[in-house]
Order: sequence, then structure tokens, then C-alpha cells
Amino acid sequence: MEKKNLYKFLYCISIFLIIGFCIRVGIDYTKYDINNNSAPFNIFIISRIIEFILPSVILFIISIVLKKKYGK
Repeated sequence: MEKKNLYKFLYCISIFLIIGFCIRVGIDYTKYDINNNSAPFNIFIISRIIEFILPSVILFIISIVLKKKYGK
């Protein structure tokens, strides 16, 4: 893969992570039961943000830097 196209690949990975976050939170929401879980649903969302959105933001920043360095 050329260095010029690497930032496009990282953009795509970042978008897939955001889509994965939405899907995973949706699945968590359907499986969440107020009576069986002692933790509020916000805790589940925060853990998914750490798993999906944080890496997505890091990849997005890296892709911006690479675009400035190798882009057109």
C-alpha cells in the first residue's frame, strides 16, 4: 500500500469502528435488563466508548497527520 493511500485506509477503519460502536451499543441495549444489572446503562456506554470511539479518534488524528504529510 502506498503511503499516500494509508490515510484513506485509516479513515475507513475509523468509520468502521464508529459503526461497530453503534451496533454494539444497540445489542447491549436489547440485552440490558434493569432488574438483573446493578450498573446503570451509562456504564455500558462508557465502556464501549473506550473500546470503540477512543481508538477511532486516535486513528482519525493519525490519518489527518498523514494526509498533511503525504496527501495532495
